Amino acid sequence: MEVKYRAFYLSINIIRFMDSLTFKQSIKIISDQLIRSVTSIGANIVEAKSSSSKREFLNYFQISLKSANETKYWLALLDRLLPNKSKEISIFIKEIDEISKIIGSSVLTIKGKRQL
Repeated sequence: MEVKYRAFYLSINIIRFMDSLTFKQSIKIISDQLIRSVTSIGANIVEAKSSSSKREFLNYFQISLKSANETKYWLALLDRLLPNKSKEISIFIKEIDEISKIIGSSVLTIKGKRQL
């Protein structure tokens, strides 16, 4: 499946997961940050697809990779704060790791630093 669709469905799944929780103010703040970062991944990939130059395309992919890394951070934090939800969160962590690798590989290829 294309990475933009994987990012899209990960966003949907995380939003649904967070909406299903009842939580304290601290988790609410983390939830807001997590949803912002996870939705940024796919949004920047979509923006990259409509770029007018290779440089602009690369920039959007790099932003997407940064958002993926930020998403990993928020998920790791949630995993520690909500140990009873660890099983569900670990599925998200596995998927964001895979998406990050795909985006990172794309960035290296675009930069010409990776042999195909």
